[in-house]
Amino acid sequence: MSATKSFLLKITSFLVVILAWEYAGRAGISAALPPFSDTMSALFQMAMDGSLGTAFAKTLYPLSIGLLVSIFIGVTLGMAMGLKESAEWLFSPIFIVAQAAPLAALIPILTFAYGIGITAKVFTVCIMAMPVIVLNTLGAVRNTPGSLVEMARSFQGTRMQVVSKIILPSASPLIFVGLRLGCASGFIGIILAELLITPTGIGDIISYSQSVAEYDKMYAAIFAVIVSSVLFIELLEKTEQVMFKPEKRN
Repeated sequence: MSATKSFLLKITSFLVVILAWEYAGRAGISAALPPFSDTMSALFQMAMDGSLGTAFAKTLYPLSIGLLVSIFIGVTLGMAMGLKESAEWLFSPIFIVAQAAPLAALIPILTFAYGIGITAKVFTVCIMAMPVIVLNTLGAVRNTPGSLVEMARSFQGTRMQVVSKIILPSASPLIFVGLRLGCASGFIGIILAELLITPTGIGDIISYSQSVAEYDKMYAAIFAVIVSSVLFIELLEKTEQVMFKPEKRN
């Protein structure tokens, strides 16, 4: 599929959602669902008065720390598990259970252990993002074609050369899939943390706007988070293309 056709399909999908949202809001389906135009007006107002930027700054701080920790530890641990079976036997059950478990239920425990400060929020991002990153990295390394590894070894390639020249480039598409999914989960984690631990940042706007029935501002904050998450994931995809230049899909 060409890049232009792909872009047009994405735009069409986005416009369909917007039009459906606008129609549902004006049809009065629910008092808690304002039209899309009202939501964008509230978003513009919050952007102009600085409240949205201030909230985002408070949200991005623990989110950035949590994602950096999750990416570094997740990729490193996933690579180690993929290269050594003993590491996989030791750590994989933890992350398999973590991926299947309702991790949001652990947030009250984190609050009890670490209080309502930034530490609990960072841990929330990590427990949401890291299992996906670790398990995708593990699968990516394990799915490296054995023939390529054997060829590199037959040419007297060192262990480091095999990993850096063969395994990592081969595994990069699946690793970046894990990074995109993990970072999306991290965005969900930080909003859950701000709603359940202490209302700050974007979570504060969402909870307060809901409590005073300013639903246009509530949806505007949610929309801003979704757009930020999508843009960040797109940035990861562009980074993959620059670093590893994967083959184009037709």
